[in-house]
Amino acid sequence: MDNKKFILSLKKGNEAAFKEAYFNYYDKLINIARRFNSSVFTPEDFVQETFIRLYNKRELLNEDVLFDKQIFTICKNIILNHINRENKIIQLDPQVDILQEESDSTIFDERKEKLHSFINQLPEQQQKIFTLHKLENLSYKEIAEITDLSEKTIANHIYLASKFIRKKIENH
Repeated sequence: MDNKKFILSLKKGNEAAFKEAYFNYYDKLINIARRFNSSVFTPEDFVQETFIRLYNKRELLNEDVLFDKQIFTICKNIILNHINRENKIIQLDPQVDILQEESDSTIFDERKEKLHSFINQLPEQQQKIFTLHKLENLSYKEIAEITDLSEKTIANHIYLASKFIRKKIENH
């Protein structure tokens, strides 16, 4: 299928076209996402958000631009936005002497406390799943086995929890 027809299929919401995009680009996007360091999100989170954004904003796709370029740009922008938000939260106050370990430790503790307070505001199920994935580093599959939920449901809970926490971070 040529680029134009493929993008038009995506814009129409064609499920087969989305499956094709997912299967053809998932691994490539994971490899891109692995190049970036995020303390909060995994490469899988970035890729999942890329496909969600692709679906939600499909009408904005340009059939005159290569699909590869568009999906890679979406992914890259998502990653850079997340990393920029993280850096805003993690940046030290310029007045703080970085050599003061005690001060650094206090700042880290405050941020950790803030993150935990945001996590505690999540609905119980999201809180549990987010903690298992982000803080205990369990895979979607492992969490699915523990909770008797599907991996898709796990992914959705993590997405919603991450989105909620991001909004909280942006507003602080």
